[in-house]
Amino acid sequence: MKPNNWFIRLEEAADAAAIDQLHCDAFGPGRFAKTAFKVREGFPAVPELSFVGLMGDDFGGSVRLTPIWIGETKGLLLGPLAVSPKFKNRGLGKALLRTSLDAAAALGEKVVLLVGDAPYYGPVGFQQAPFGQIKLPGPVDPSRLLVALLNDAEVPTGSVSGRLD
Repeated sequence: MKPNNWFIRLEEAADAAAIDQLHCDAFGPGRFAKTAFKVREGFPAVPELSFVGLMGDDFGGSVRLTPIWIGETKGLLLGPLAVSPKFKNRGLGKALLRTSLDAAAALGEKVVLLVGDAPYYGPVGFQQAPFGQIKLPGPVDPSRLLVALLNDAEVPTGSVSGRLD
């Protein structure tokens, strides 16, 4: 049974160690070689779009959105999204996703990009990016390049790079 009592709040500096450990446990050392990690490297996540999920005093998961460019269009790169094994398949990942997308839309953002599984991310608003329209600076399976369009945006075109705001 999925609990309905997740407490989701903005990430705080005191959460850093728990988030780092969660990423290590979830993705291992290979995460540093992934294309999405390389795009985010050196570009801080947006504090107003970085959330953690708690169940009582237990740290359950986190999600971050990092500013990027897609060609000449401002966008956000989702990730990492990570949920503690203790709380897998209990709705926290999707709750974090919905919270981050709603917050991004409220801030006027237009596009959120990620590399992930369409069956998981599709129900919260992501679709496969048209083949060849968005290019990442490293290898990515094109079927896993997904985009959520917010505020009546259209799919942008171009190469992805990090951005500082």
